[in-house]
Amino acid sequence: MHTCRNCNQSFRTELALELHRDTCKKGQLFCQECGDRFREGDATQDGWHYECPNEDCDGEGLQDDLYHVDDVRTATH
Repeated sequence: MHTCRNCNQSFRTELALELHRDTCKKGQLFCQECGDRFREGDATQDGWHYECPNEDCDGEGLQDDLYHVDDVRTATH
């Protein structure tokens, strides 16, 4: 079983989990550059390269400028 770390929903395959991550309501990304929140699927076209979908922002890269909302909350406490 594969479990989403954001919402704790379980999936039988890793592929099903990966597909779920693009639409998980609790799996939002946060851009440290502009402060916007958005779904992971909105930040990538190919699943490998990430950038902030805000046209006026230069934020890019998971763990460089883009973080999961839960990771940011944990780090700021």
